[in-house]
Amino acid sequence: MAPPPEATEPSPEDRYVSTAQVAKALGVSVTTVKRWVDEKILPAHKTVGGHRKLVVADVIRLVRETNLPHADLSGLLPKSPKTDLDPASVLEQLNEAFLTADAESIRTIILGAYFQGCPVEVLADRVLSPAMVRVGQLWQNGTIDVMHEHRITQAVLTAIHEMKSRLRNRISQDRPVAVGGAPEYDHYFLSTALVGMSLLDAGWDAIDLGPHTPFSAFRNALDELRPRLMWLSVSHRRMPISFSASTASFTNTRSLRGYSSLSAGEASPNRCEPKCSTPRTATV
Repeated sequence: MAPPPEATEPSPEDRYVSTAQVAKALGVSVTTVKRWVDEKILPAHKTVGGHRKLVVADVIRLVRETNLPHADLSGLLPKSPKTDLDPASVLEQLNEAFLTADAESIRTIILGAYFQGCPVEVLADRVLSPAMVRVGQLWQNGTIDVMHEHRITQAVLTAIHEMKSRLRNRISQDRPVAVGGAPEYDHYFLSTALVGMSLLDAGWDAIDLGPHTPFSAFRNALDELRPRLMWLSVSHRRMPISFSASTASFTNTRSLRGYSSLSAGEASPNRCEPKCSTPRTATV
């Protein structure tokens, strides 16, 4: 007879918490939380004894989608070592985990910061981006091997995809569509993935075409998906002069007119040419 399956611990965001815990985390009264439940603002489940229990993921979703005050969302999650939402502290923890290429620690640090309320754009700009720049420097000076760099990158991507999956579950049918990716010969996954994740969190239905995407694919995406915003994440240009000409040709094409576009990245031509004449273009 086969042994019964082992019970698995629920993920932190799937845990049930009480109205009192939620009230403390959001900086409001228990009465207010109960009213939100009654008004269907916060979904809740009733126990046999009639007590309201809420799922952490629902509370986090509510905080991210509204302007609710919140004191400390970390109180809704299990305590972990070095819990600190200061970006510099999270960055320090991530850099330490990178040195050992510990995939589970990397995932835990990134998702822990996210679920405890660290804004997505802060996590992207002030933690993940500088952390990955340092990884590149460590590889260049021989401190880590390509194998370690690839393991670190895959661990970060895993965490990002998990965050994006949860963000995508919140998408409503009326969300504006954004499409983007990295151009041909630019094989960097992370930069465009971070843009897509940030746009998802900002309320867009962000569709990331990934790295090494030819301009013909972007044109097809414009025609088929009709996005309101297109982004181009440029971390590497194989032939800068040819790339600039191709970019100008694409951005001045009739199919792009009337759309907003974002061109960003270390190798973006707009980084050196902020007065680009492309239609409705913003450089970040």
